[in-house]
Amino acid sequence: MSTLVITHADVRTVDERRPRAEAVAIRDGKILLCGAESEVRAAAGPGAVELDAGGRTVVPGFIDPHNHLLSTAESLAAVNVRSPGVSSAADLVAAIAKAAASAPAGQWIRAFGMDDAKYPEGRVTRAQLDEATGEHPVIIYHVSGHQAVVNSAALKWRGIATDVADPAGGAFVRDEGGRLTGMVLDTAMELLLPLAADIGCHGPNFHTDLPHEQLLGWLADARDSYLSAGVTTVCDPQVSRREMLVYRAAKAAGALPLRTVCMPLSHQLDGLTALGLAGPFGDDWLRLGAMKFYSDGSLLGGTALFREPYGERGEFTGSSYWQPEQLTDLLRRASEAGWQVAVHTQGDLAMQNTIDGLVEAVRVAGDDPRPRIEHCGYPTREQVRMLADLGAVAVNQPNFLYDSGTDFVRRLGPERAHRLQPIREELDAGVVPVLSSDSFVSSLRPMETIANAVCRRTREGGEIGAAQAMSLDEALRAHTLDAAYALRMEDRLGSLAPGKLADLVVLDHDLRTTADEDLRKVDAHCTILDGEVAYRA
Repeated sequence: MSTLVITHADVRTVDERRPRAEAVAIRDGKILLCGAESEVRAAAGPGAVELDAGGRTVVPGFIDPHNHLLSTAESLAAVNVRSPGVSSAADLVAAIAKAAASAPAGQWIRAFGMDDAKYPEGRVTRAQLDEATGEHPVIIYHVSGHQAVVNSAALKWRGIATDVADPAGGAFVRDEGGRLTGMVLDTAMELLLPLAADIGCHGPNFHTDLPHEQLLGWLADARDSYLSAGVTTVCDPQVSRREMLVYRAAKAAGALPLRTVCMPLSHQLDGLTALGLAGPFGDDWLRLGAMKFYSDGSLLGGTALFREPYGERGEFTGSSYWQPEQLTDLLRRASEAGWQVAVHTQGDLAMQNTIDGLVEAVRVAGDDPRPRIEHCGYPTREQVRMLADLGAVAVNQPNFLYDSGTDFVRRLGPERAHRLQPIREELDAGVVPVLSSDSFVSSLRPMETIANAVCRRTREGGEIGAAQAMSLDEALRAHTLDAAYALRMEDRLGSLAPGKLADLVVLDHDLRTTADEDLRKVDAHCTILDGEVAYRA
């Protein structure tokens, strides 16, 4: 039997029975004991391998319950146009022109992370992108993943002209003369690139048809980005046939970088129901979890559905993927088929549509339906109480508040902006709030997410809903044990309790002496996955 002992550590077990310890013993891929060094060494017995943590903090492996793993891997291999590196239309055009200079004529140029809310010039147009290149079709994904901008060559390549009709759940943005600006919203993205899956109006389609081996290679290349941040389990919240084939192939080859839970997108509901298949299904490395639905669009992109318009001129009215009765029908049918349901929901009007649907879904579900609200952007106080009554899990991404909080205050006004992601209200009401990244939309590093949940400050240094802040211990639990609860895996992941799977992280800081504002600097000194050292700094 192989035994590993970690000593000289500040161990945060996230196990209420023994929340703090000095050492950890691991045997055969499971936690043997956490406790004082003397008792841990005694339990481990002779011959154990010892790892000296040097006074650093040890925590359970971070679980990211909303992380687009394959799309993140794809984005890491594309042109990076994230803010603050790219903070104007001129910066964006320059970045695309640089990429085009070294690309063969006719090759697609793909970029991720555009945040045009920060651009002094406002939204980018295809005319500006045409200045960068007319020889390459260009697509630039918005930071939200819910919209994109393309150049004229891309529209021509796809045969899209001014008379194109807006699809249900999306739109082609036009100027005052009715001409296409190159910006496409939500389901209109379906028409831009060759796609590996036809998802209809079930969400934004970023399931690009790319060579299988290329996707596998990018997935392998992303391994250290995750493990160096201490992430050991992710839940991909939008899985089509494309993602499932790649994850299965990686697992078969022993190359799946992390434990991966898949949330099939709702366009597959009828097909999976016909097979009699519902999650949870699979093993501890690759499994089906909840099913993913969309209620509204993106808060970052201006398509979240609020009762009152927002934007500096009240220009954003939001959009809905479904009529309320359609969403209710989908959620009811999925719940009857045995699925845990997860609904992307941002604005308060979309939240009411989601809650109304979940009432019916929970009514027909079995014991412990555990519905998930993805993003849970702006529930009213009354809606928070309703979510508690439903036993809901709120899947929050406080990185959005750091990255775009200043924009939210400007667009939504202070009263609404400071109640975005009301985590303290959720805790007080009995909702289970969990933390996640929504990578590729924001940073995948859990300690950045935790810092943003604890500090509630914008990138520019302003407060954003300080009254909704979490404590450090609450945030650690929300990114470990409660995140495992969202995945129905709390019986074997999320805390350093004896018998659980040995996924843990030796951080590169001692959290006892780390200021809150410095938490975002913390990464993994060492990451242990399934009892084996998977990463060392």
